[in-house]
Amino acid sequence: MDEKLMKELGFANLDFLRKERTGAPEAIFCSGKKPEQVAEIMTELMKDGDPIMATRATENDYAAVKKLIPEAVYHEAARIISVNFDAPNEASEEAEGKGLVAVVTAGTADIPVAEEAAVASEMLGLKVDRIYDVGVAGIHRLFEKLDRIRAAEAVIVVAGMEGALTSVVGGLVETPVIAVPTSIGYGANLGGLSALLSMLNSCANGVGIVNIDNGYGAACLVAKMMK
Repeated sequence: MDEKLMKELGFANLDFLRKERTGAPEAIFCSGKKPEQVAEIMTELMKDGDPIMATRATENDYAAVKKLIPEAVYHEAARIISVNFDAPNEASEEAEGKGLVAVVTAGTADIPVAEEAAVASEMLGLKVDRIYDVGVAGIHRLFEKLDRIRAAEAVIVVAGMEGALTSVVGGLVETPVIAVPTSIGYGANLGGLSALLSMLNSCANGVGIVNIDNGYGAACLVAKMMK
């Protein structure tokens, strides 16, 4: 097996050409993996110098990674471990020329999923404007931020409960809207299923939907659209 293409670790088969094929390097999904496995995978993937991320990471995952990679950073709200990455300041030269995506949440409880989308978007080369807690229960909050939302080249809307914010934003902007239903809500929310179905049935055009709580998937989709 050519180790320039892939590497077999026994518990994982690493894909070194994913960025060349898809535009984004392989990301590590930590759920279901042992912290030591996450650390070993990340150590191998970082060797090319590309930014590498591990999603749905816990403090235990980070502790294991930190032992092998002291420079690793844990984005606690996003539950992402990053290596070879420094988020550019919006005012810096690094940020100039990058596509701007607005990440918008209905509520504060949706922020962990939104932060996954935001940090992943930054790692995929985009500039992010975070606009949080502007749901339909107090819709005037959204209107106050509308100029910022309309200034973005794409919008990621993250919402639980009934997911209504997606249709509202989709009806107010001319840019693509990617909706992320979250599992936030009471019993009839059904772990995000009601928000997902509401978003799929949105009467606003130009709206795409990813899976429940899948902030990383939304970031990948937006990054491809912006290219």
